[in-house]
Amino acid sequence: MLGLGIDLVLLFLVAVVAGALGALLGLGGGVIIVPTLTLFLGVDIHEAIGASLVSVVATSSGAAARFFFQRTHLVNLRIALFLELGAAAGALIGALAASFLAGRILFGLFAIVLFYSAIATWRSRHRAVISPTPLSSPLVRRLRLQGQYYDVILGRVVAYHAARVGIGLALMLGAGLASGLLGIGSGILKVPAMDSAMALPLKVSSATSNFMIGMTAAASAGLYFSRGEVNPLLAGPLAIGVLVGASFGGTLLHHVPETIVRHMFVVVLIVVAAQMAVKAFS
Repeated sequence: MLGLGIDLVLLFLVAVVAGALGALLGLGGGVIIVPTLTLFLGVDIHEAIGASLVSVVATSSGAAARFFFQRTHLVNLRIALFLELGAAAGALIGALAASFLAGRILFGLFAIVLFYSAIATWRSRHRAVISPTPLSSPLVRRLRLQGQYYDVILGRVVAYHAARVGIGLALMLGAGLASGLLGIGSGILKVPAMDSAMALPLKVSSATSNFMIGMTAAASAGLYFSRGEVNPLLAGPLAIGVLVGASFGGTLLHHVPETIVRHMFVVVLIVVAAQMAVKAFS
């Protein structure tokens, strides 16, 4: 690595960018932080994952606070807390399993997860933001897993409700598993799951993912800390940087067209996935 002073500044700048993109796209920033630390700064992947999980909590806190402060109604608390049941359980399992896997395997898993998320998000690009069909699921009605928000770009109120909640909960278990294994906040799986499987608007999926990822990351970060895999010199600058970036990204999301958010999401996933695949097989 570089000199300590340069490293801290570089880490902070990387974290600001990761936090802004993480809040805008619902990724949590870990999808950028882990590859940057491992591919360009030579940090061990287990240590990078531990630092990333701490930064994900900061991203989630910054973005969620911004969403609630602006009263955009993009975060659906009922849907978030329901899905977090599966995500938190998966995160604990993933964190326990991570200590038994070699770095090469983790790089490969990271690439596979990213490519899958990119494909799922791209396949949903032609789905319009329309009024939802009548509620048909008794569980959705009982838990009131629906909502509405005002879309500045469309100039109207968008109403929606969750679909296929059983599949969504199962996918959240897998997303939590990925979070604990890879330290990515699991937004790269949560957003496609809510967008594609549960038919929620992408902006709602992104904002709700931002709210959830902090809880998911916190569920597994404690295990990394107990194993000594959270380095304060990495986690400190990253947490501060992503908090700054997430505040900006959370504000920007409300004013960016959904198609642009979707395209940015796919591009980021493909670029990072390719880098991690090269690392896994090199």
